[in-house]
Amino acid sequence: MLTLTVRRLERDGLVHRTVHPEVPPRVEYELTAMGHSLTHLLRSLADWSADHRAAIAESRLRWDAANPLP
Repeated sequence: MLTLTVRRLERDGLVHRTVHPEVPPRVEYELTAMGHSLTHLLRSLADWSADHRAAIAESRLRWDAANPLP
């Protein structure tokens, strides 16, 4: 699953993959310029999530109580 995700990021131009012809094989990944341009957005999302963690947890508890699994 991780390989598929990283390959998709590479396909989208967000990650650059370098394969080193060694034994055992070694692969390095790095963000492209476009990938780096997303970092401030991801940081904002992470900050928002941390700021609202308690409210999200409470909402989940209320929803789960009102919608029990079969």
